[in-house]
Amino acid sequence: MRTILAGTALLAGVLAAAPAMAQNFNGPYVGVQGGWSEEIARNPRTDLGVVPLDATRDSATLGVFAGYDYQYSDKIVVGAEGSFNFNTKGNLRSSTAASDVTIDPKYSFDITARAGYLVTPKTLVYVRGGYANERFRTTIAQAAGSASAAQNRDGWLVGAGVERIIIPHVSGRVEYRYTDFSKDGGQFDRHQVLAGVAYRF
Repeated sequence: MRTILAGTALLAGVLAAAPAMAQNFNGPYVGVQGGWSEEIARNPRTDLGVVPLDATRDSATLGVFAGYDYQYSDKIVVGAEGSFNFNTKGNLRSSTAASDVTIDPKYSFDITARAGYLVTPKTLVYVRGGYANERFRTTIAQAAGSASAAQNRDGWLVGAGVERIIIPHVSGRVEYRYTDFSKDGGQFDRHQVLAGVAYRF
């Protein structure tokens, strides 16, 4: 019995003295983000058909996000995240002698998974991928009249970034994202560079 008690006490002492694995990226979080967004459209298919549009638009974007991370080991983090972003004003527009075409992106949301590697206990380098959806309005103005239709476009998203713990429970991140909303041969792409701040519960 003395041997068992001594062994238990020794084991408890070793566990208490051992450094605990850092858990900076473990659990739920919410945050805000903003940055630069570039949309590229070349003859995209819309609810009004294929529109004669070849344009690029740069704008600012603002949004919110929420997610959950699980620190699988002392180096590996996996998780899931959803975000909702608003676009600032600025239409994709192209004019010809026959028509004037505009596409106005309104807002978008996405649901993605991400996986990262901890280069330090407070710095995570990660990649992400998943589903994206954007709401936009297409307007075609011609001599015979005009037509307009709003729709949601499904797409896929990939990205990569770095996130760092700034103070306890608060992290900052910078990320690049590419989203493809193309459909049936037309091009409708988006590039984004986003900075965000998250609160980790």
